[in-house]
Amino acid sequence: MADISEVWVYLSASPLLFLTLTLAAFQAGTWAYSRSGHKPFLNPVLTAVILVVGLLMLSGTSYETYFEGAQFVHFLLGPATVALAVPLYRQFDRVRRSALALVASLLCGSLTAMITAVGLGWLLGASRETLMSLAPKSVTAPVAMGITEQLGGLPSLTAVMVILTGILGAVLGPPLLTLIGVKDGRARGLAMGTASHGIGTARALEASELSGAFSGLAMGLNALATAVLLPLLWRLFM
Repeated sequence: MADISEVWVYLSASPLLFLTLTLAAFQAGTWAYSRSGHKPFLNPVLTAVILVVGLLMLSGTSYETYFEGAQFVHFLLGPATVALAVPLYRQFDRVRRSALALVASLLCGSLTAMITAVGLGWLLGASRETLMSLAPKSVTAPVAMGITEQLGGLPSLTAVMVILTGILGAVLGPPLLTLIGVKDGRARGLAMGTASHGIGTARALEASELSGAFSGLAMGLNALATAVLLPLLWRLFM
């Protein structure tokens, strides 16, 4: 009988292995989320991350090896983001009527996300480099990493913080918004998209197409606002 480690070495040579494992982990997360009655702490993304990371640690597999097989999922992030334009198009009349409130909310949310991240890091004694890396945590990963690199921070740390922010927003955002009495689908979508980018937007789409449309728009505009405002504010105050 072949040794388990030898079997793993053989399987890991196939580029389809880690793609299959990623999809299986997410499917397992979706199943657990559905069976639990959509409990926030069983968010499919969170479950999939825990399963995949656990497997990589147990098998001693490097991220580079994993990514070689799972990069097709990474490629699909682009088309998935573009597809968010569909609910936005369907809800365009409502978006247009809410333009002024949307812009005001977006600016407040974007500034709050940056200030609280940097402020909390500063209070905890974080280095200047770490503060740079924390500032764009609520922006979608490619844009956030580009901003951090421009400022001289650590893109890898930013990527981790972006993922954590998205997962926490998707898990805690809806119950928190309900707790404080935010019931309007537009407001809930704006909050989710501004605070927790794509992962939060996926969660908003589960609630309704209206929330998903506003969340997708907020995600894109927050990335633009942060890319413009953060370098200016950083050079002005820091």
